[in-house]
Amino acid sequence: MPLPQNGPIYPGMSKNASLAPDLDLIQPDRGQSAIAIHLIDKPGFEDWLSARNPAQRAAIAAQKFKGDAGAQAILPDGDSFAVVAGVAKPETLSSWCLAKLADTLPAGTYRLATPTKAAPKSSGAFIGWALGHYRYDRYRKDASSEGPRILLTSEVAAIAPALAEAAAVALVRDLVNTPAEHLGPAELEHEVELLAKAHRASLKVTRGEALEQDYPMVHMVGRAAGRSHAPRMIELEWGDTTAPRLAIIGKGVCFDSGGLDLKPSSAMLLMKKDMGGAAHALALAKLVMEHNLKVRLHLLIPAVENAVSGNAFRPGDVLRSRAGLSVEIGNTDAEGRLVLGDALTRASEAKPDLILDFATLTGAARVALGPDLPALFARQDTTAQALLDAGLATDDPVWRLPLHDGYREWLKSDIADLNNAPAGGFAGATTAALFLDRFVGEGLDWAHFDTFAWRPTAKPGRPKGGEALALRAAWAMLKARFG
Repeated sequence: MPLPQNGPIYPGMSKNASLAPDLDLIQPDRGQSAIAIHLIDKPGFEDWLSARNPAQRAAIAAQKFKGDAGAQAILPDGDSFAVVAGVAKPETLSSWCLAKLADTLPAGTYRLATPTKAAPKSSGAFIGWALGHYRYDRYRKDASSEGPRILLTSEVAAIAPALAEAAAVALVRDLVNTPAEHLGPAELEHEVELLAKAHRASLKVTRGEALEQDYPMVHMVGRAAGRSHAPRMIELEWGDTTAPRLAIIGKGVCFDSGGLDLKPSSAMLLMKKDMGGAAHALALAKLVMEHNLKVRLHLLIPAVENAVSGNAFRPGDVLRSRAGLSVEIGNTDAEGRLVLGDALTRASEAKPDLILDFATLTGAARVALGPDLPALFARQDTTAQALLDAGLATDDPVWRLPLHDGYREWLKSDIADLNNAPAGGFAGATTAALFLDRFVGEGLDWAHFDTFAWRPTAKPGRPKGGEALALRAAWAMLKARFG
C-alpha cells in the first residue's frame, strides 16, 4: 500500500496504536495462570538463590546471573519457566525496572512473585512495562507481530492511570517520530481536533488574514511554507469556567529548515522533531481532560513550518508581535521563541493561575544538560521546586536553569524593542527564556521547559527516537496542585 500523500499516516494518532490500545497490557490478578517474575537485588541474591532447587540453581549459574540491576535469567519451573530479574531496590521499584522484561520476554502472562511490600507502590513500574511494548513501525514491512506480555497485579487502582500515562508518552513519541511530510500544521490541527471532539472541548483555529492581524509573529515565521503548510494558531478550551485557569503551550514548528539562516543538512536531519513541544502540550492536555482535573484548560499550539521562499522573513527584519513589542530578527533560525511569544501573550490575557510551555528551543540547553535533562525555567521558586520534586518522584528528572536578570540587556536592539538572537553566544538557553519572559503577563506564574524530545540511544522502554521528557514530571505536579 503506498504511503499517504496528505494527512496523518494513520487516522488519529491520539489513539496510540503503537501501544495496541485494544490489548490490556496490565490486568487485575484474579489467580490466572501466569509465569512468575522474581525481582532480586544484589544483597538479597544469595539468600534467594539458596531457596531454589538444583535445576534452577544450575540454570542461573549457566546464565551467570548474580542479581545485578538490569540483568535477567530464565529458570525452569515445573512444565513452564520462571524469570528472575535484578533491580536496584525491590522495595521501591523504578519506572524502568520492568521495561526490559516487557521488551525481551516471550509473549504470555506474567505476575510479580515478590512479597506484597515489594510490589510497585505507584504506577511507575507499570508505565515502564507498558512502554516496553512501544514500537514505531508505521513505515516498515517487517513490523513485529509478536503478541503482548501481560502483567497481572493486585494493585487494580494503579492500572488505568499507568496505562493512560504510558499512552500519553506514546503519543508524544508517535507525533515526534512522524516525518514532516505526514505531520505538518494541518495534521497537527487535526490531532487537536480529535482531542477536542473526544472531550467536548471548544476549538478555535486562526489562519490567514486573521492570523496576520492577531498573531503577527506566527504569521511571519510560517508564511514562507505556502498554503499547503499554512501557519495557524490552534486553541482548545475545556473545563469549568470557574475553576483555576491552566494554560499549556507547545512549540509546533513541524519542520525547521532554519529559514534564510539555513541550517546545514546534518542539522536538518532531526528537524521533524521541532514540534516536540506541541506533542508534549497535546499529551499533557489529554491527561488533564481524561482525568477530569479541576481546571479551566487553555491549550495553545502555534503550528508553522520555518521554510525558505521569496516571502520568507529575513535577518534584519522587524516584526510586530501580539504584545505590541517590536522584534528585530538577528537570526531566522531562532523562530521558536517568536511563535511562542504570540502564544504566551494570548494565554496571559486570560490571567491564568499557571502557564506551562514546552519547546525544543535551544541547542544551548542540550550542550549544558545533554539529551536526558530538560532545562526548566520558572518565575516562582515554589513552582520550580514542585516540578523538580515531581521529576525525581516519577523518574522524569528536569534541571533548573536561571532567569538571570543581568542578561536581559543582551536582548536589546538598536532599532526595535527586542532582538530575537543576541550576539555573543553566551547563555543561549537563558537568553531564549528571558525573551519568552517578556511576553508573559506581569505577575503570572510561568514555567518553561526547553526539552530535546528525542532519545539518541536506546534504553529499556525508551527506544531511539521521539521521547517525552518532562511530560510525566509536569503531570505529577499538576495532579498535586489541582487534584
